[in-house]
Amino acid sequence: MLRTIVFILTCVLLALVPVIYPDPYTLSVVGVAGIMIIAAMSLNLLLGFTGQLSLGHVAFFGIGAYASALTSLGFDVYLGFGQTLVVTPKPVWVAFVIGIIAAAASGWLIGRLSFKVRGAYFVIVTICFAQVMRLVSLNWVDLTEGPMALSAIAPLTFWSPTDGIVNITSKTGIYWLVLSVGIVCYVIIAGFVYSRVGRAAVALRENETLARSIGIRVTHYLVLTTLISAGMAGAAGALYAHTVRIIDPDVFLFIYTITMVIMVIAGGKGTLAGPVIGGMIFGLMPEMLRGVVAPEVQWILYGALMIVILLFLPKGIVPAFTLILQRLSKGLKANQSKQPTEIISTKTLVGTKP
Repeated sequence: MLRTIVFILTCVLLALVPVIYPDPYTLSVVGVAGIMIIAAMSLNLLLGFTGQLSLGHVAFFGIGAYASALTSLGFDVYLGFGQTLVVTPKPVWVAFVIGIIAAAASGWLIGRLSFKVRGAYFVIVTICFAQVMRLVSLNWVDLTEGPMALSAIAPLTFWSPTDGIVNITSKTGIYWLVLSVGIVCYVIIAGFVYSRVGRAAVALRENETLARSIGIRVTHYLVLTTLISAGMAGAAGALYAHTVRIIDPDVFLFIYTITMVIMVIAGGKGTLAGPVIGGMIFGLMPEMLRGVVAPEVQWILYGALMIVILLFLPKGIVPAFTLILQRLSKGLKANQSKQPTEIISTKTLVGTKP
C-alpha cells in the first residue's frame, strides 16, 4: 500500500513539473532523458530480472523508431521478381503500435535463436544483430534514406473536445506524452515482475539449474521476457521518432546500449525504480554540466561518478537507499519496543515498598 501511495505521489509531482517550471529547453532535455529511461527500463526487465545481458538492445529501439516512422510516412520498395511493396501512410498511433509489434517480433525471433546459448555467446549474438540492423538502415537507401535520414515524421496526436485532433508538438505536450508512456511501461513491468511468469524469470536469474529441475521452462520464459522487453524498447524508439521527427542510422549506435546499461547498473538492476533513478542522474547530468565545465571535463566527471557508484554502491543507488531505510526502520522499532519496558520498570521501582 505504501509503495502505491509513493508511486502515485511521484507521478503527480512529475506531472506538475511543466506547471512549476515551464522552461522549454529544460522540458525538452527531460523529455529525451525520459525516452532513454523507458529504454533502460526495458533493458532492466531482461538484465535485472532474468540476468541476461543484451548489448544489442538498441536494435529494438531502432527497429521501433524506423518501423513507426516508415509506416506513418508510407513507402514503396522493390522486392525483386517484379514485385513492389507499397504501404500507404497510416495514422500515427497505428504506426506507433506497428513499431512496438515489429520490435517485439524481432525480440521473439532473437530469443528463439539465441537462447540456445548462454553467457558470452548470447551477448555476441545481440551485438551482431544490432550492427546488422545499423548496416541495413545505412545501406538500404530506397527504404530508409540511409545517411540522409527520414525527416518530416508526423507527430503523435491526441483528441481534444474543443479542438478535435491536435498534434503533440509543444515541449510541455511531449513531456506529458513521454511521462504517460513511461508510467504505462512501469506498471506493466511491475505487474510482470510480481506475476507467476515474473517469479519464474527471477528464479532463472538466481539458479537456472534449480529452476529447470522444478519444471520451469527456461527457454519459454526467457523468450517471453525478451519479447516484452523488446516491445518496450520499440515503444521508446517510436516515441523518439515521433517527438524528434527525424531519424538516421545513428539510432543503432552502440553507445546508446552502453548508456542504458549504465542507467540500469547505477540505479540498481533488478529493481523497479533503479533505471528511473539512474536515468535521471546520467540522462540529465551532461546537460546540467553544459556551460559549467568544458566538454572534456563533463565526460571525465560522468565516468568518475560511475566509478564512484560502482565502488561504494556496487548494487546500485536504489538497493543502497533501501538498505539504509530498512536499518533506520529497525532502529526506530527497537527504540519503540524499549520505551514501554522502561516505563513499566520505573513504575515498579516507584511502587516498590522498602
